[in-house]
Amino acid sequence: MAAAVLFAVSILTIFIAYKLFQRLRYKLPPGPRPLPIVGNLYDLKPVLVRCFTEWAQIYGPIFSVYLGSHLNVVVNSPELAKEVLKDNDQQLANRNRTRMINMFSKNGMDLVWSDYGPHYVKVRKLCTLELFSAKRIEALRPIREDEVTAMVENVFNDCVKPENKGKALVMRDYLGMMAFLHITRLSFGKRFMDSNGVVDSEGEELKAILDGAIQIGSRKSFAEFLPWLPFLFKAENEALAKHDSRADNFTKKIMEEHTLARKRTGNTKNHFIDAMLSLQKDYDISDDTIIGLLWDMISAGMDTTIITVEWALAEMVRNPHVQQKVQEELDRVVGKDRVMTEADIPKLPYLQCVTKECFRVHPPTPLLLPHKAVTDVKVGGYDIPKDSTVSVNVWALARDPSVWKNPLEFRPERFQEEDIDMKGTDYRLLPFGSGRRICPGAQLAINLVTSMLGHMVHHFTMTPPDGVRVEDIDMMEQAGLTTYMRTPVRIVPTPRLSADLFKRVAVGSV
Repeated sequence: MAAAVLFAVSILTIFIAYKLFQRLRYKLPPGPRPLPIVGNLYDLKPVLVRCFTEWAQIYGPIFSVYLGSHLNVVVNSPELAKEVLKDNDQQLANRNRTRMINMFSKNGMDLVWSDYGPHYVKVRKLCTLELFSAKRIEALRPIREDEVTAMVENVFNDCVKPENKGKALVMRDYLGMMAFLHITRLSFGKRFMDSNGVVDSEGEELKAILDGAIQIGSRKSFAEFLPWLPFLFKAENEALAKHDSRADNFTKKIMEEHTLARKRTGNTKNHFIDAMLSLQKDYDISDDTIIGLLWDMISAGMDTTIITVEWALAEMVRNPHVQQKVQEELDRVVGKDRVMTEADIPKLPYLQCVTKECFRVHPPTPLLLPHKAVTDVKVGGYDIPKDSTVSVNVWALARDPSVWKNPLEFRPERFQEEDIDMKGTDYRLLPFGSGRRICPGAQLAINLVTSMLGHMVHHFTMTPPDGVRVEDIDMMEQAGLTTYMRTPVRIVPTPRLSADLFKRVAVGSV
């Protein structure tokens, strides 16, 4: 017992001495006072991005927060975002990987969580030139349109059932299945569902793996902040290892299937797993990198799509004049005797403005993935010590009245008045990040979200459930690193096109 107390006191003394040294040596940004060992963990509110935005009002546009003993600096203005993502891009290009992320990313052998260096540059080149090239995105368009129209057909079939007439549907159910089928077809080249809408055994295994990742990720674990005491978290470590092994086995099995199929036919498909396997030697990438990249795409491609389109549909219900304006544009450009396609999007400028406005007000990753300092660097006149983490609060940027007029108002017209880029060149609007770490799949995400929203507004008039006022719709985010709606939105969809236009536009193998 005495030895344990002595050990704890020693750790506490070392921690306090180190923090005093940091404060004397560096001019750190202001922030809430941290406690020994736990830092500011005791101060954090469940919806982290709202907590940080409130702190920015108190401490200024740049502040420090300690997650355990780790220093995290949060920036909350476009000027500071530019310093982080452009001016000091290379010095802040690494990633801070937690124990869990390190396992899922194969020790940073993927793209999202790899440190900046030769490996990152190589994998980034693969993604930019091969996986997310304009040619491949266009080649994969039939899959997107197939799954979007399948979702519309499912909503239609359910809303016209006699027992459902006038009843509200939970949109997240339809969006979630669409996102699952779409991203798994792009990543694994399989739909995992038969013609009767039944998910097959492989699909059930994949869903179980994804559910397991969500459960692990949602647990509040002090193991991430006390890495020097691993023996206290043996059960958690075992659960992590078991989950990682299960995901590995699933992915390797599908990789082997595709390798054998290519040897038999000599054909390479457009989906990502076939592309990576066929380019593996050219780019000198390991199986671990392929596995890591596939799970990067699945984790990034599912949540962001569901989150953004659900918020967009909620905003359509809360702002019926916006919904009507989109419908008028769709009726004028597409008409009511055919289904819209992605080829129509360039001729639908107001729909594109609605998509932008949704990414502005409801960015799916409100705190961009954290940047880690490669060396000591200055931001906003403050010191950022090597190995500290810097986060850009894009949610706060969207709500800054000095940046946006009436920032809390959902008003797509603001993008008609000023053409603002959302792919990293304008630091007021950064849903996909900027610089070396910008999301390589930004254009794919924009195409998909715009298509899903356009199809839903073209096919249906969406209203709130009976007895629910639009101002009563819960617009709060749920706790977590992404901005899912706290309460899944419920909508009454009323078909506005002829029944024959609600059929799925199925495609074969792409």
